[in-house]
Amino acid sequence: MSAQTNRRIVLAARPTGRPKPGDFRLETTAVPEPGEGELLLQILYLSLDPYMRGRMNAGRSYAKPVEIDAVMEGGTVARVVRSRNPDFAEGEIVLSHSGWQSLALSDGTGLRRLDPGAAPLTTALGVMGMPGFTAYAGLLTIGRPQPGETVVVAAASGAVGSAVGQIARIKGARAVGIAGGEDKCRFVREELGFDAVVDHRAPDFPERLKAACPDGIDVYFENVGGQVWDAVFPLLNDFARIPVCGLIAQYNAIDDSRPDRLPAVMREVLSRSLTIRGFIQREFVDQRPAFYRDMAGWIAAGKVRYREDIVDGLENAPEALIGLLEGRNFGKLIIRVSA
Repeated sequence: MSAQTNRRIVLAARPTGRPKPGDFRLETTAVPEPGEGELLLQILYLSLDPYMRGRMNAGRSYAKPVEIDAVMEGGTVARVVRSRNPDFAEGEIVLSHSGWQSLALSDGTGLRRLDPGAAPLTTALGVMGMPGFTAYAGLLTIGRPQPGETVVVAAASGAVGSAVGQIARIKGARAVGIAGGEDKCRFVREELGFDAVVDHRAPDFPERLKAACPDGIDVYFENVGGQVWDAVFPLLNDFARIPVCGLIAQYNAIDDSRPDRLPAVMREVLSRSLTIRGFIQREFVDQRPAFYRDMAGWIAAGKVRYREDIVDGLENAPEALIGLLEGRNFGKLIIRVSA
């Protein structure tokens, strides 16, 4: 390893609404030296995901916020370049949670070895990683799709949504995707094999969604919220299940001045016996062995396909995350930090 310095991106300020480049700061620091039992990791790939926007805010959530001047957090694929830990050898490739930096120390806790010959390394951050597992566990545990039912998923061309629809079809359900723009809709329909796809940017989006779901909606995998939820909600069948994974349309909101519709929603939850459950993928950690086995088999059999959007350079991570929150990425968004 020839690097003499570590590059890292820290949270410089808490955003108000849409994050700005000035909310981040690129720093150069000395290369950290591993102590006894520690490893020095060289970050190869960094995953960018919508949940990161929430971690930039102060306040109570399911995880601690990133502190001001602290390294932005995120999942990574890394190479062990120096080891003082007997359980890991130099040169091994691992899945870690090292954040937005080029080098990181680890004591080995939570690392998972990756086999570069088994699958592209980037898939450990996407279809074979947290996003794929989120789709798998949320859909199968909460959504419970049955043969012949209609499953709808928003952000259908993204890392989670694309897996949700394909798993639904594997289970015999009808998959309807919601995506933004002609190119993404074509990909969802032609490459991923969804039964139908609807462009949420269309002026008559609610009518198009209703036409694509003539028998109503039995499972809605919620990634977005906002106007998409408004169009989905009237179409939910009795006993519909709604796994709530994300609300990307609302992450940058400063003030939601829309009328309070909670009483009306709760009335329908009661009268239609709806199940709405938020979840974090780590709640289902016991399902990971089954996920790795099933997803690897589905990919090998051509039943699950995936797309990755790889951006070169750690310095481009802030603008890439801003674009992700606006739907500018196409597929699982990954930063290539080093070769």
